[in-house]
Order: sequence, then structure tokens, then C-alpha cells
Amino acid sequence: MSYVVASKVKDLLKGLDMMTAGDLADALSKHVEGALKKAADRAKENGRKTVRACDL
Repeated sequence: MSYVVASKVKDLLKGLDMMTAGDLADALSKHVEGALKKAADRAKENGRKTVRACDL
């Protein structure tokens, strides 16, 4: 499952005068998935069912 919009990532990097590799969006989605899982674990450890920005 993809968690990022590849065209938006590409637009951002293009604005920074950078190019985008074909596998970047997939790698970024995996990174986001891992970060969200860790954030959910942290919220659970704090007795919450709501993930907040501070959990990141």
C-alpha cells in the first residue's frame, strides 16, 4: 500500500532542483508505515487510542 503521493514528492524535489529515483516513493511509503506503527505503539503505551503528533 502506498502512503505517499509520488507526484507530490516529485514536485517537491523538483522545486529543490533535484531528480527523483523510481524507487523513492515505495521506500518513503515504507518509512512512513514504520513511523506510524511506532507512533501507534507509543500512544498505546500512554493509554491512548489516538495517535498525536507528539507520538512521532
